[in-house]
Amino acid sequence: MIKNISRILAFSTLLAGGQVAAQTCGGTYTIQPGDSLSGIVDDLYKDIKLWTRVYQANSNTIGENPNRIRVGQKLNMPCIDGLPTGLEGGTETASAPRPTVVQSETITTATTAAATGANDVLNVRILTAGDYAPFTQKGILNDGMLTDVVQNAFAASDDVDSFKIHWVQDWSAHLDPLLTEAMLDVGFPWFRPDCEGDPTQYRCENFLFSDPMFEMLILLFTHKDRRLLFRTDNDMIGKTLCRPAGYFTHDFEKNGRNWVTEGKITLKQPATIKECFEMLQEGEVDAVALNEFTGRTVMKDLNLSDTVEIVQSRPLSIEGLHVLVHKTHPRAQEMLDAANAGLRNIKDNGTYQRIIDEHMTLIWEAF
Repeated sequence: MIKNISRILAFSTLLAGGQVAAQTCGGTYTIQPGDSLSGIVDDLYKDIKLWTRVYQANSNTIGENPNRIRVGQKLNMPCIDGLPTGLEGGTETASAPRPTVVQSETITTATTAAATGANDVLNVRILTAGDYAPFTQKGILNDGMLTDVVQNAFAASDDVDSFKIHWVQDWSAHLDPLLTEAMLDVGFPWFRPDCEGDPTQYRCENFLFSDPMFEMLILLFTHKDRRLLFRTDNDMIGKTLCRPAGYFTHDFEKNGRNWVTEGKITLKQPATIKECFEMLQEGEVDAVALNEFTGRTVMKDLNLSDTVEIVQSRPLSIEGLHVLVHKTHPRAQEMLDAANAGLRNIKDNGTYQRIIDEHMTLIWEAF
């Protein structure tokens, strides 16, 4: 497929001058006898709270329990604020920056389907909204981490002739009617419910999901004076958790947990996240269950770092953020195949990891 110069310009590289230093950042660490994930993180990054970032980057290797690392495993240690240095496979710290997406408008090719008579090219109208930092938010780096990933993925897919991101701030209108009626083609970023456990859920019945564009940790935030043990699901029996109304709850049910439906836990659902943390401070709940970014942000905004901590034994769940398309869309599977192919391409050439590392560096600086 012939690519237009507009795509080349839209993804141009801003080159940095100067000499390249020999020092590297990030790389691969091989687990040694006696190692623990928190110990490795403390040694390499000098900041033990970064264990969640390292675990997120290696969850497929480690598995669901971060305490069960094995001697000989090779872990990807992302570059965060210049650390760690000297590891095998690290990136040179003075290397030129990665290609930067300079806008989120239409990326076109030289010829259109109408001009060529082709009917197999894809012109994709992508739907998202803001106020969902760090994933989608106008004004931050490349309009958010997932915006950056999705744009690069569709740009890297050979089956996509053009694409454009449309920002519609009313999230409630995205699934229905905008995607249901094919007013726009695909949307992001969306969680995939436990469709295996309950295929009758609305999203499972009506939408197809891409491979995860990003996987984030759902963590338990608890009071330092009432520390919580969470090594197996049975440790949660009888506990009271808080998550605001309107947030997903499928992680409480999947993989046979059935925590809410079988009354194994008590779930409090106030209107706001702030109320959840107030209930935690008052001892009305044992933990607040939120994604890492939202939870850490609220801890910072409410000055709770002296009283609230993250349960470090394991995450509550790992949830993917996906591109989705309605099943009735006439080219639904082609859209997903293009998204998945582009995602594989940017993972294979290193663009994906550079995007994540760049955004994560800024996110952790804010924390």
